[in-house]
Amino acid sequence: MPGYVAAVETHTGAVLLVGDLAYKIKKPVELSFVDWRNRDDRRAACDREVRLNRRLVEGVYLGVGELRPPVGEPEPAVVMRRLPDDRRLSTLVLAGVDVEAPLRHLAHQLAAFHLEAAAPMLAQQEAGVTATWRRWETNQCTLIRYVDRYVDRDAAVEVIRLARRYLAGRAPLFEQRVREGRARDGHGDLLADDVFCLPDGPRALDCLDFDDRLRVGDVLGDVAFLAMDLERLGRPDLGTELLGRHRELTGDDWPASLAHHHIAYRAQVRAMVSAIRAEQGDPDAAASGRQLLAMARDHLRRGCVRLVLVGGSPATGKSTLATGIGDAMGAVVLRSDDVRKELAGVPYGTSAAAALDAGIYTTAWNARAYAELLDRARRLLGLGESVVLDASWLDPCRRDEARTVGRATTSDVIELRCVVPVEEAVRRAGVRSVAGGDLSDAGPEVAAALASRAPPWPEAAEVATDGPVRSTLRAALQILEAVRR
Repeated sequence: MPGYVAAVETHTGAVLLVGDLAYKIKKPVELSFVDWRNRDDRRAACDREVRLNRRLVEGVYLGVGELRPPVGEPEPAVVMRRLPDDRRLSTLVLAGVDVEAPLRHLAHQLAAFHLEAAAPMLAQQEAGVTATWRRWETNQCTLIRYVDRYVDRDAAVEVIRLARRYLAGRAPLFEQRVREGRARDGHGDLLADDVFCLPDGPRALDCLDFDDRLRVGDVLGDVAFLAMDLERLGRPDLGTELLGRHRELTGDDWPASLAHHHIAYRAQVRAMVSAIRAEQGDPDAAASGRQLLAMARDHLRRGCVRLVLVGGSPATGKSTLATGIGDAMGAVVLRSDDVRKELAGVPYGTSAAAALDAGIYTTAWNARAYAELLDRARRLLGLGESVVLDASWLDPCRRDEARTVGRATTSDVIELRCVVPVEEAVRRAGVRSVAGGDLSDAGPEVAAALASRAPPWPEAAEVATDGPVRSTLRAALQILEAVRR
């Protein structure tokens, strides 16, 4: 390596590699997120880079020096120990090398770093909905300059629409994350190109040093940056494993929708950077930008919070289908029978069977049970959890109330009606009554009566439930996927 000279350029700087050292300089650029036209500002930026990066890595950032050209003023430069290019995480991943061990080690480093990092008021502010939305919008303002040249216009528009929709209903989730202490100072720019897998452990270099507001925030968003980059390199499984290990090591928890949101945001950031690089003449940047923006759109679609109503007359297979959908979606399943008996103080597994419109199945009890069901759903949706509600949904007023909850939490509402021949529903109800042990109390007579007076439900997609359970679930999931697209 000694004597070997090379140079690498980025959109904001350049690195001169000489022997076993690397010299990083800042470009005298003015962009939406940085202004380094003044040499003193570039020197201050170099000082900050050294100080901030030494928090996570030792023995790499040696200090700030100067590059002295034959003519002109000396240029401030970060002086670093040069690390071997062939040990970059990105290089190893693309070469198909097993990197699970260094990623496990890195997860431990990041977890310790985040647990010990400062939690300033700025981090708490930047982890909130308002600041998160501001960052999306700022990136979009830059991206929009490059649409139809380096990025796809439709993708850019859909990404910002989906991001706005998610954030509009998730204030409780973001507030809870701050209360739990998840807003910390971080790395801010975790990319596989800047992680070096060395024999004594990985080194994550080049933290975001030019704007504190972009570096601090939710620690999930920090780790999501590298998860996004691993997916860009074709290994989303490694990103998922990294997130899961960080969750375990920090004792954290989050809904899947929030991870999708942060990964999408990081992809949008890198799409913006790629567009800038394309404008600066990088021939490969435009394709990368389009790939990254498509990734952002995909994660935002997958992260949409959904309220699924699974209804129908008694013994039409609602609970079986709702459970299957919940498992497939990773959603919370709430069952009206559970809620009703809990409110009535009826022990779990105890029958409360009664005639039609009697006992705990009167109109008043129905209203109370559905109100509680929807209140629980509202709280969960606000926390980023998709919810499946298993109830008959025979009353149009109750369905309207569910749609109101969906609108209030900017959640997608999908309505499914289980249908089966009346005689089959009656048969199932009879078998269930004899066997016992089911939360539903509806016997054959009630099943027949409710089936005969069930009103139309034009907003619902009908799912035939008289076939194999797997086929029924597959059909329902196809409906849900079609709605997502």
